[in-house]
Amino acid sequence: MAHLLGAESLHLEYPTKVVFDAVTVGISEGDRIGIVGRNGDGKSSLLGMLAGLRSPDGGRVTVRGGVTVGVLDQADTLDDDETIGHAVVGDRAEHEWAGDARVRDVIAGLLGELPWDARLGDLSGGQRRRVALAALLSHDWDVLFLDEPTNHLDVEAITWLAGHLKRRWASSSGGLLVVTHDRWFLDEVCNTTWEVHDRLVEPFEGGYAAYILQRVERDRQTATIEQRRQNLARKELAWLRRGAPARTSKPKFRIDAANELIADVPEIRDKVALQSLAVSRLGKDVVDLLDAGVEFPAAGPATEPKAVLRDVEWRIAPGERTGILGVNGAGKSTLLGLVAGTLEPTSGRVKRGKTVQVRTLTQRLDELEQHLDSPVRLVIERLRTSYTFGTGSKAQELTPGQLLERLGFSSAQLSTPVKDLSGGQKRRLQLLLVLLDQPNVLILDEPTNDLDTDMLAAMEDLLDSWPGTLIVVSHDRYFLERVTDQQYAILPGSDGAGRLRHLPGGVDEYLRLRALVDAAPARTAAGAASAPAPSGLSGADLRSAQKEVAALERRIAKVQGEVDAARTALAEHDQSDYAGLGRRMSDIAAAEDDVAAMEERWFALTEQLG
Repeated sequence: MAHLLGAESLHLEYPTKVVFDAVTVGISEGDRIGIVGRNGDGKSSLLGMLAGLRSPDGGRVTVRGGVTVGVLDQADTLDDDETIGHAVVGDRAEHEWAGDARVRDVIAGLLGELPWDARLGDLSGGQRRRVALAALLSHDWDVLFLDEPTNHLDVEAITWLAGHLKRRWASSSGGLLVVTHDRWFLDEVCNTTWEVHDRLVEPFEGGYAAYILQRVERDRQTATIEQRRQNLARKELAWLRRGAPARTSKPKFRIDAANELIADVPEIRDKVALQSLAVSRLGKDVVDLLDAGVEFPAAGPATEPKAVLRDVEWRIAPGERTGILGVNGAGKSTLLGLVAGTLEPTSGRVKRGKTVQVRTLTQRLDELEQHLDSPVRLVIERLRTSYTFGTGSKAQELTPGQLLERLGFSSAQLSTPVKDLSGGQKRRLQLLLVLLDQPNVLILDEPTNDLDTDMLAAMEDLLDSWPGTLIVVSHDRYFLERVTDQQYAILPGSDGAGRLRHLPGGVDEYLRLRALVDAAPARTAAGAASAPAPSGLSGADLRSAQKEVAALERRIAKVQGEVDAARTALAEHDQSDYAGLGRRMSDIAAAEDDVAAMEERWFALTEQLG
C-alpha cells in the first residue's frame, strides 16, 4: 500500500523529561491506527508532531506530495461570533453542501438537535466539540488525525462516528490516526494499535482486543512490565474472550492462543459471593422506585411544567450492577437523584432500606474541594487505616496507600498537593475517598473522564471486588459493559417524559430502540404529507402480524415482571445455599434470554408493519 506520511528519528523532550527518543513510524493507505498509553507518556505530542502542529527537537516528518491532512486536536479554536452552519460548511452554497451525501450524514449524525443558525458563543463545551468534529468530517482528507474525538459524545454519536470512519474510505485507501481512551471505539475502528511507553512507540496488529493479547504475550516473554499490570491485562483479555459483546465476529488473533493464556484466570467476578456479602451489608431492601415521576415547575407564565420522568418502577436488589443509558437531557441525573435521595419524586414514592448508605462519584470532584492545598499523603492519613476488598479466601486488607498504588500513584506523587494533580489523578483520588467512606450503594456518574486505558483497567479491577450495589452512567460503552451485569435505558414516552426500560439485549438493544424513536417523527411527518405507504403485508397476513405484536407485548411485560420478582426473591433466599442461588440465577438468565428473543421478533414484525 502507498505511503502517506512518515517520521524518522523523532526526539522530543521537556526540561525535566525525555518524551521520545529516536522514534520512526509511518502511515500508509488503509491504516487505521489507534494510539494508547498512559497519560503523560506523549500520545497527543506524537499526534501533534505527525500532524505538523508542533516541531520535534530532533528528526523529521515527511508527507507525500499532494496528501491532504485534517486534524482535530483538544484545543477549542472556534470563533464565538460564527454560526454553526458557517463553521461547518463555510461559504458553500446551500444546494452544493445539501447535495453532498457525506455532509448530510455528518450533520445528521452530530448536529441533528442543534439550531443551524445558533451562535457558537452560546453553545456548551460539548456542543462546540461536536461542531468542530462536524466541520472537519464534512471535508475531504487523505489522512485524519483525531485527538480524543469521543469526548462529550453519547453512545449513539460514538456509534455513528465509528460507522462513518469505517465507511469514509475504501479499505485500501485513506489513513486514520486516533488518540482515545474509548476501548470499544478502538476495537471497532482500528486495524493497528501503537502503544506509547518508555520513550518509544511499539506497534501491534489489530484493534484493542488484539493489542491486549499481544501485550500479554510480550509481557510474559520479556518480563519487563510489572506483575500487576500484566495480571490486569490478562484479566481484561479473559473478559474479552468470555463474552464481551461484539468481539466474536472479529477474530483478529488466534483463538487457541487466547484460550491458553486465560486458562488459569478465574471469572471476572464471583457474583454469588459478592451478592451474599452485599445482602449481609444491605439487608433485603435497597432502594425501590414505585411508580415514581419527576415534574419541574414552569419556568415562566408562558411555559408549561416539564415532566422529566414518569411511571418509573425499579426495585434495586442487593449487589445489583446496573448501567443506565440515555441521551443528554433524558433524565439520567434526575434518576440518580431519586436513588441517592437528593431529589424527591413529585408522583409515586421512593422506599429505602434502613441500612442503605449511598455515595456518588460526581463529575465535579466535590470530594476534593477541602483538600486542594494538602499533599496526597496527608489526605490519606486522615482516612481509615485499612479497607477490605473481595470475598472469602480472596478478601484483602489494604491500606489507603496500597489502594493508591493499585490506582497508579507512585510514592513520589504522595507529596504532591491535590491541586497540582492531573485530571486523571484527581479522579482516582476522588474514587478512593468515596470507597473509603464505605457506602453499600455506589453511583458512578461518568467515571472514565480523564483516565487512560491502563487506569480504566485498574478501576475495573477494584470494582470487581467491591461488594455492594453499583449504578453506572457512562458514555464509555466498554466500561459500562465491563463493570455492570445489566443495563436500563431512559426512553421518551408518547408524552415526552422519560420511562425506564430494561434492556436484556444491552447496548445494542438500546441503539435499536433509539433508532425507532428517532424514526418515529419522520414516519409521522411522512404520513401527514401523503397517504400511508403500504406495509408489505395485507389481508390475513396483516391481521395475523398485528395480533402477534399485541401478544408479544403482553408476553414481554409478563415475563419481565416475573424476572423482576425473581430478582427480588433472590435477596430473600438463603445466602449460604450457593447451589440454590445458582439455579435461581440460571432461571433468571434463561427468562431474560426469552425476553430478548421476543423483542427481536417484535422488532422484525413492527418493521414489516411500518
